[in-house]
Amino acid sequence: MRVAIAHDYLNQYGGAERVLEAIMEIFPKAPIYTLLYDEVRTLGRFQKYDVRPSFLNRFEMARNHHRRFIPIFPLVQELTRLDDDFDLIISSSAGFAKGIRRGKARHISYCHTPLRYAWEPDYLNGYSGFGNPLMKILAKPALAALRWWDFNAARNVDVFLANSEFIANRIKNYYKRDALVLHPPVDTKKFYYNPKSYQLKAKSYFLMAGRFLHYKGFDFGIQAFNHLKLPLKIVGAGPEFVNLQKMAKSPLIEFIPFVDSAAKLRDLYSNASALIFPQVEDFGLVAAEAQACGLPVLAYRGGGAREIVQEGKTGIFFDRQTPEAIIEAVLKFSKMCFRRAGISKTANRFSKESFKKKFMENIISVMDNKMI
Repeated sequence: MRVAIAHDYLNQYGGAERVLEAIMEIFPKAPIYTLLYDEVRTLGRFQKYDVRPSFLNRFEMARNHHRRFIPIFPLVQELTRLDDDFDLIISSSAGFAKGIRRGKARHISYCHTPLRYAWEPDYLNGYSGFGNPLMKILAKPALAALRWWDFNAARNVDVFLANSEFIANRIKNYYKRDALVLHPPVDTKKFYYNPKSYQLKAKSYFLMAGRFLHYKGFDFGIQAFNHLKLPLKIVGAGPEFVNLQKMAKSPLIEFIPFVDSAAKLRDLYSNASALIFPQVEDFGLVAAEAQACGLPVLAYRGGGAREIVQEGKTGIFFDRQTPEAIIEAVLKFSKMCFRRAGISKTANRFSKESFKKKFMENIISVMDNKMI
């Protein structure tokens, strides 16, 4: 079976790229078609594969500031035509990859989210200029065009796989399509509970981790811990770093650069008191990885976190995205007791082995026309 993979862009390494890695383990010889590729920013994880970026990759500006090129991404994506060279196209998409032209091939799209820029304009508020009311007015025609393109690109897909029930509902709402839910994979061989490495001390810390983007809620966590005067380690990198650093007034708040070693990240998870998770995520791979290491999660009750955290068993929820709600959750957590070994076991349902098995079952059904 001739298989091709399409991924939006490979100029960062996050949850979507970890899903792509799992897919590539199933189809290591499949070429990856992508708008942009930066080997360094993807930590060299895809250098052994046949990565085929678009012509935009020749321009450093596009690789470094890809959001400025969003208006032309649909056109560039449609210029990639695979004709009849493949039997199956698998797109890993949070936006543009599902628009690839496929000839007669079957097309399965693993959807991380419908195109946020098009359907959720408030998502752009954290980016330079988009908080300006005039800019919002001027952007309306462009966003309407993106929605039109995205809706029609979804018709190019035979079967949608959603990374959560939360995203399956969005697919139904925006694309008027049904989707099967297949949660992203957690590498439980790298993220696991080891009682020997768990050494909770009186000065143990709370943890936040991820890319420093405005919607991730790091600012809420920082404001809460400025007040709590408790240790907080924040792991990650991103455009909001300088603003977040200025916001941190407590000497107990520590920023740790992006950790590219699973062993180092596992140690950070293993020795923390709890993960603070105030954002609305499509799924929330960081929360799932933390639980695989036995770490309780204090999460906002929204998005994919509701499919990961089991209240009172693997963590607790709070109902407002505010510093005050996080403070209340931390104080509540301090009076509770969690079994870390039990928390870790619940994450086995997200194992990479389970993901790959279910993914192949869906592919077989599509190729046998059972799901079309």
